[in-house]
Amino acid sequence: MLKFLLRSDYQVMRLFAFSIFVLLFVYLSAPVFAQTADQIRGDSKRPIIDSKMSKKEVFDGLDPNCPPEIRRRQRIVKVKYYSFDDKIHQGQIVVDKDLVKDIKFVFEIALKEKFPIRSVIPIADERFRRNGRWDDDLSMAANNSSGFNYREKTGGGSLSNHAYGRAVDLNTFQNPYIKGANVLPPGAIYNPDAKGTFTKDNPIVKAFMQRGWTWGGDWTSPIDYQHFEKPLKPRK
Repeated sequence: MLKFLLRSDYQVMRLFAFSIFVLLFVYLSAPVFAQTADQIRGDSKRPIIDSKMSKKEVFDGLDPNCPPEIRRRQRIVKVKYYSFDDKIHQGQIVVDKDLVKDIKFVFEIALKEKFPIRSVIPIADERFRRNGRWDDDLSMAANNSSGFNYREKTGGGSLSNHAYGRAVDLNTFQNPYIKGANVLPPGAIYNPDAKGTFTKDNPIVKAFMQRGWTWGGDWTSPIDYQHFEKPLKPRK
C-alpha cells in the first residue's frame, strides 16, 4: 500500500512538473511568436492598418453646420503608404468625389518613391476630438495627414478648402504652417533635408501640381508646407 501511494505521488509530481514546463514554454515563446507575426506585416499585401473606419464613424462628430450637399460629395479613399518605420501602412483619407483619382495617383507616387508618411487617418478619429468635435490642432500635433474637415481657414474669416473636401494636409510636423512667429503645429521645424519634408522638386509636390493642385509651400504669407488644395473653379 505504501509503495502504491509513493508511486502515485511520484506520478502526480511528474505531471505537475510537466504542466509547469509547458506553461513556461508558452509564456516565454509568446513574444517570439508575436514578433515573428509582426515582422511579416508591413508589405504591400499585408500592410499595417492605421485606419479602417466605417462610413458612419468617418462622419461622426461632423460640424452640424455642414451643408448636406457638401457632406454627400465626400468619399473615403483607402490608401497605402510607406511610413517612417520602413514598412507599408494602410489608411483612409476623405476628399470630394471629383478628387479621388488625384489622391490615388499621388499616393501611388509616394509609395513608389518610398516617401514616408506618418499616418493617414480621418479627423473624426477619437484621438482628434475636442469636446466631441473634430480638432485640426490635435491631428496636426499627431503628425497625421487628413483631408475633409468642415472648418474655417487657420486664423478664421472664411471657410477653408478642407471644408469642401478639396484640400489635404500631409506630414504636418515635417511641413508646418508658418505665419510670422506663429508655427503650427507648435514645435515643428521646417528642414528641407529631413525625411518626409516637401520641397519644390519633391515628386509628390510635382504629382499634385501635375494634377492642377496648388501647394501652400509656394505661398508668401502664410507659408503652408503641409497643405495642398484644388479649389472648385468658379462658374463662368
